[in-house]
Amino acid sequence: MVKTLVLLALPALLLAGPALRLQDEMPVVSKEMVDHVNSQSSWTASLEWVGNMSVGQARRMLGALPSTEKAPAAKFGALDQYLSVPASFDSRTQWPKCIGAIRNQADCGSCWAFSASEVLADRICIDSNAATTVVLSPQWLVSCDSTNYGCGGGMLPAAWKYMQTHGIPLDSCDPYTSGDNDESGSCAANCSTFYKSTAATSYSTPSAIQAGILAGGPVQTAFTVYQDFMSYKSGVYVHKTGSELGGHAVKIIGWGVSGSQNYWIVANSWGTDWGLNGFFWIQWGQCGIDSDAIAGNYAH
Repeated sequence: MVKTLVLLALPALLLAGPALRLQDEMPVVSKEMVDHVNSQSSWTASLEWVGNMSVGQARRMLGALPSTEKAPAAKFGALDQYLSVPASFDSRTQWPKCIGAIRNQADCGSCWAFSASEVLADRICIDSNAATTVVLSPQWLVSCDSTNYGCGGGMLPAAWKYMQTHGIPLDSCDPYTSGDNDESGSCAANCSTFYKSTAATSYSTPSAIQAGILAGGPVQTAFTVYQDFMSYKSGVYVHKTGSELGGHAVKIIGWGVSGSQNYWIVANSWGTDWGLNGFFWIQWGQCGIDSDAIAGNYAH
């Protein structure tokens, strides 16, 4: 299916010709963009991490694809009536042994696999009261989940359905290699222990996401990335300048308030040199960040 999609896309690429190739080769962030953000924004931009990264390189890191499928909405029952939501919450403080370290997807659009596997791993640990800590394999999803497209991107509901049906092994059994070459690789056959998810549910409002995190742990979400996001260094991100690049999947671990801004605390998968040691804050409602989150629980 991936080959078919690529072949269908070729005529459009050929018609676009040098103009499209030139656009992909342009720096994704300019000094003018950084100066514009820093002159008027609630967040700090920098060229320190992004450097001379091209538009094409940035797009290859964005692998959240739109999906016509949607997981059923989460229902909390009586919990809704009694849930007390704090003004701020950080899963790293609430479950200090359970929130996985920041990782680096590198040169592959595997954000969908990293965030899905990390959410399930965190929730396994939380469910077991820190008795079971695991690092699950994003490489397995990239190579083995045929309902998605490996380094070419993935749909969040499909990834969770795969983890529910097939499960996912430990990272130690199938270590990540696709970031080195932007290749999805072949599916390994030598893993014996798999961790499965329950059927996933969706969270489509800030209050639902808060309830979902309080009840079970971090959730996965996708949002639209614009050029200026690549230069994020600190503060509460609000889109200020630049064009749309694509969809990106990440892990929401909590929330907070800065002045009058409510923001999400989010784990990225671009290494610890990016942003707030690999994390970022983003204002509620920005770029669709809280319109379609998803998570499943540990299926014992």
